[in-house]
Amino acid sequence: MCLAIPAQIISIDGENAEADIGGVRKNIGLMLTPNVKVGDYVLLHAGYSIGKVDADEAQETLALFQELAEVSEIR
Repeated sequence: MCLAIPAQIISIDGENAEADIGGVRKNIGLMLTPNVKVGDYVLLHAGYSIGKVDADEAQETLALFQELAEVSEIR
């Protein structure tokens, strides 16, 4: 099973970008999504953007990940 997570593009430098993933910044590759712009949300898998995602959907998914993290801290 593969997992892709939403990330927001903060800056772009050629085929690379800095992305924000729930407050964590990471350098990612844009080779598979060359048309994204700063501010867009992408699905991130294995260090590469694999597709653009709607901002509302991305925020909802990130909120669910945060909820799961909080629940697992309690246990």
